[in-house]
Amino acid sequence: MVATRRELLSSGLGALPLTALALFPTYGYAATREKQDRADLGGSASSASRQKFGVSTYSFWQFRRERVEVADCIERAAALSFDGVEILHRQMAGESNDYLQLLKRTAFVNGLDLICLSIHQSFLSPDPAVRQKNIDHTLRCIELAYQLGIPAMRLNTGTWGTSGSFDKLMANKGVEPPLEGHTDEEAFGWVIAAIEKCLPRAQECGVVLALENHWGLARTAEGLLRIVKAVNSPWLRALLDTGNFLENMYEQYEKVAPHAVMVHAKTYFGGGLWYSLDIDYARVAAILRKAAFRGYISLEFEGKEDAATGVPKSLDLLRKAFA
Repeated sequence: MVATRRELLSSGLGALPLTALALFPTYGYAATREKQDRADLGGSASSASRQKFGVSTYSFWQFRRERVEVADCIERAAALSFDGVEILHRQMAGESNDYLQLLKRTAFVNGLDLICLSIHQSFLSPDPAVRQKNIDHTLRCIELAYQLGIPAMRLNTGTWGTSGSFDKLMANKGVEPPLEGHTDEEAFGWVIAAIEKCLPRAQECGVVLALENHWGLARTAEGLLRIVKAVNSPWLRALLDTGNFLENMYEQYEKVAPHAVMVHAKTYFGGGLWYSLDIDYARVAAILRKAAFRGYISLEFEGKEDAATGVPKSLDLLRKAFA
C-alpha cells in the first residue's frame, strides 16, 4: 500500500530534513494519483501516453524557390493540431537572437513544442579543414537549438559528393562511390571522430544529437548503428527516417527503432518529389511499440500535392495508423 502524505507526516517522517525525505520513493504515490486523476476525468491510464506528432517546416516548403517563413509554418501546424514543430535550419530567415526568440514565442503561444532543429553538415571529407568547418557549424547550431529551447538536433554523416547532384544521388537510390583513393571504412573514422568533438557542447546545452539515415555512411541501418554504437554516448541517438531505407525497409526499421530518439514519417500524396514508397504505417507503429519508442513522430511531407491538403491528409493517415 502506498502511504499518503498525511500518513507520512503523522508517522514523524515529516520532521526529517529534505535530503532525507528525498531518499523515500514517491513515484508510487505520484503514479497512483495521476492514474486516479485521469479516471476522475473519464480517461484511461493509457490515454496520457498517446503518440505525439510533429511536423517539419520542410513539409510546407520542400526547398521550392520561394521560402516559406518558419513562423508561418508554426502557426499552420497549430491550426492543424500538431503537437510540435521541427525547424529546418536552412529555412530560417536568420540567426539573430530577436528572430530566435520570435520563433520560440510563436510556438509557445500556439501551444506547440519545438522538437528538433534539422541541420545540414557533412563530416564525409578526407580534408581535415573541411571536417573542422562542419564541426564548427554543428557547434554553432547546437547553440542555436539551445537558444530556441530545442532538445534535439538532426545530424547527417554527409555524402561523398561523387554523384554530382542530389537528383543523381536519388536516381542511384542513395548509393555512390567513395572519392578516388579513399574508402567507406576510412570515412567511418572521420565521422565518428567529428561527432565525438561535438558531444561536450551537446551535453553542456542539453541537446541530443540525432543521427539520421540520410544517405552517406548511414544509408543502411548497419552503417547508422555502427556510428551510434562506436560513439556510445547518451547524447548521440538515431533518427529513423521511414523514407530513406530503400531496401528491406521494415527489417531496417526494426534494427534502428530501439536506438531512435525521434522518427521522420515520410508521406507522398500527389507522388513523391524523387520517388514514392508504399509505407504501411500500422506496421511501423507496431515496430515502434515493440521497441518501446516514446519519442515524437515528425512528419516530412515529400509529395507533389499542395501542402495545404497534403499535410493534413498525412497527419490523418498517421493518427489512424498509431491509434
